[in-house]
Amino acid sequence: MTRDDAATPPPYLPDRLRIAVFSGATATIQNTEPLITSDQARSRRGLPLKGAGFDGLRAQRLAAPVTVYIEAFSAHPLERDAAELYAPPDGWVDGAGTFHREQQSPEDVPVHEAVLSPSDGLYLLPYMARQADGSAWDGSCSQPGANAARARQTFFPDASRLLEEIDRFGLDDTGQNRLLSRNADFTFIRAAPSGGYTRGLPAAERTDLGEGDIPPEERGEDFYYYSPRHLAHGPAMPTLAKLTNVVQETLRTQAYDGAIWLEGSPVAEETTYWLSLLIDTTIPLCGNSSQRPHGALSNDGDRNIVDSVAYIRSNIWSDDQGRDCIGPVMVQEEQVFTARDVQKADARPGGYVATGGHGGIVATIGAPGDPMLTFRPSRLHTYRSAVNLSRLPSAVTGVRAAGGEISLVDVPVKDGDGRLLASAIPKVTLSKYARYAMEDYSDDPAQEVEIASRVARNLKRFPLAGFVLEGNSPFGRADESMTAALQAAVFSGMPVVCVGRGNAEGMVPAAPGSMLLAGSNLTATKARMLLMACLLRFGSTPPSANPLRPTAREREAVTAHLAAFQQVFDTH
Repeated sequence: MTRDDAATPPPYLPDRLRIAVFSGATATIQNTEPLITSDQARSRRGLPLKGAGFDGLRAQRLAAPVTVYIEAFSAHPLERDAAELYAPPDGWVDGAGTFHREQQSPEDVPVHEAVLSPSDGLYLLPYMARQADGSAWDGSCSQPGANAARARQTFFPDASRLLEEIDRFGLDDTGQNRLLSRNADFTFIRAAPSGGYTRGLPAAERTDLGEGDIPPEERGEDFYYYSPRHLAHGPAMPTLAKLTNVVQETLRTQAYDGAIWLEGSPVAEETTYWLSLLIDTTIPLCGNSSQRPHGALSNDGDRNIVDSVAYIRSNIWSDDQGRDCIGPVMVQEEQVFTARDVQKADARPGGYVATGGHGGIVATIGAPGDPMLTFRPSRLHTYRSAVNLSRLPSAVTGVRAAGGEISLVDVPVKDGDGRLLASAIPKVTLSKYARYAMEDYSDDPAQEVEIASRVARNLKRFPLAGFVLEGNSPFGRADESMTAALQAAVFSGMPVVCVGRGNAEGMVPAAPGSMLLAGSNLTATKARMLLMACLLRFGSTPPSANPLRPTAREREAVTAHLAAFQQVFDTH
């Protein structure tokens, strides 16, 4: 679901930040544990008890005000130790549960009287809902392995409920909540969301500032989740164009002081880097993920969002003209990584690392002290990027196979309104080198059937295409048959960039005469995103009549064309 009203900023106070929060796919940070029917509800309905001893509480809303009596000195084991510092209680509750203003007997319990109101917001309460047939919920599905019609979604459709719960239940080091709303106003934008409205949503119930009803949405087309696992569906190539346009159109309004991108922890590094390349903006953009679902024990995502707001407010990212000189970052576990250099290494809080061996962590954040910048990266990004959306042409030249020959075709990149076309997204394939992989000693590129098959399919379906070779470290080299096959791909119109294997820390050097681009110290996945962006800017390499035996003139043409690609890889 894209926003069509990004020009309308939210109401805000002058000293408050205005932050756009974008929801991305398979985002654990917006995921929750399954809602399980409480033993209180099971007992009332004669259902088998879970027998946990007490119910897990879930954030819910009251429908009417209710008066409760809270036992005095029960918030901390040592409150009573300082009883002389406290005012008298509001009353006492006797053994029958009756409230009295005056103590009736020594056994009466001192209490505070409170009226809980629906207007207060969310409260932690037992989950009382059951299935339609009266049975208890024991998971997200009506039964294990149930189809989508019999399953509940655990992902939030946007970040509004997530931020509301953080604001309500999260505490700072002074014991106060409202960690978010006291600093900023937020707009929630479903760029490529993890949860969707399969029945649609009336405009009156929308939580963002969008207008109009949300029509029924399809899993795998409009929203993308991974839980329940057997119903998981991730985003496809067209999703990348969609989310790029949503982010660019939103930030182009200049209605915001910063932005936050939420996505699944293993893949947020790719999208955040893509946004750093494509989005033409001068404001900071923070990526956030979580290694554990919202509400789970030791969840890290909530704090990451709070820290992102602190990073945006700190202005440590700003140059003397108020522009972001750092570029998009990932704010994770009190560290600030550049989008270019961050990588998930392990599924645990603290499991992100800086790649490439040359920087990566640009700031500290969280306790103790204020956010502090450690250095400014030299790589180009956002408004300085050579491949941002504003600098992409309306069309580039691609390649197609026709009549046994490779011909040039025009590939529209943007529509008349400057929006990136889904049909233009390049197909870039990862090829990984491994020792002892050649079938024989012939060095024959025909051995590399995977590369040859992909080249043939690209020529039929994807006029903009390329390869990333994850070669040896740090040189990015492969064996002779793979190198020959990839060189043939280059002369078929598909540029190839070489990077080192894994999290390499050396700069891949240029290989004179190989026609393969040097991918600096990028990981293969990051090099893929940059090559895709370059293809949108510069188009395909000039094809040869015989890709296995290019002429000297054809080699010169390819070399000249790839010079622009190499310049971008050297600076981004």
